[in-house]
Amino acid sequence: MLRDAITAFAQTFSPAFRRVLLRSIGLAIGLLIALGVGAHYALTYFVTLDLRWAEITVDILAAFGILIGAIFLVPPVTSLVAGLFLDDVAEQVERNDFPQEPVGQAVPIGRSLVLTAKFFFVMLAVNLVALLLLLVPGVNLFVFYIANGYLLGREYFQLAAMRYRSEDEVALMRRHHGVATFLGGLVIAVVVSVPILNLITPVFATIFMVRMHKRLSRAG
Repeated sequence: MLRDAITAFAQTFSPAFRRVLLRSIGLAIGLLIALGVGAHYALTYFVTLDLRWAEITVDILAAFGILIGAIFLVPPVTSLVAGLFLDDVAEQVERNDFPQEPVGQAVPIGRSLVLTAKFFFVMLAVNLVALLLLLVPGVNLFVFYIANGYLLGREYFQLAAMRYRSEDEVALMRRHHGVATFLGGLVIAVVVSVPILNLITPVFATIFMVRMHKRLSRAG
C-alpha cells in the first residue's frame, strides 16, 4: 500500500497528469472561493452592527472562521471535483502502468453524477460535524481522520473498481478488503489535511486507488 501511495504521489506531479492536475486544482479553488464569498455575504447580510470597531472585529473573525471552515470543506469539494476527472486519470494509469490488462469502462455519466453528488453531501455533513467539534480538543481530529478515512477510501475505491465491476461486486470486494480500503482512505485523509497540498487530492487519490484496486484484484 505504501508503495502504491508513493508511486501515486510521484505520478501526480508528472507531465502526463499535469494538465488534469491544474484543471482540478483550479476548479477546487474556484469552488472554495465561491463558498467563502457566499458565507461572508450571508454573515454580513444577517449580522449588522452600528459600531465601526465591532464591524471590523466581526469581519476579521469571519475571515478567520471562513479560512478554518475551508480546511474542513476541502474533502467534500475535492470529492466533487474527482467525479469530473476520475475516468480520464484512471484510464491513463491503466494504459500506461498496466498495458497487459484490459482498460476499464467509464461509469455512465448519469450514474457517475448521482454517486458523486450523493457522496458530496455525505462528506459535507460529516465535515460540518467535525467543524462544529472544533472546540473539543482531540475529538475533532479523531472524527476528521476516522470519518474521512472511511468515506474517502470507500468513494475512491468504488469509483476505481466500478470501471471493471458492477456496484454489487464492488460492495462485496470492498467489504472483503475493508481494512485495506480504510487504511488507503486514511492515507488520502492525511493528504487532505495538509493545506495547499490537499488540492491535489482528486488526482492523487484516483491514481492511488486504481493501483490499489489492481493489486487487490490479483490477491483475490
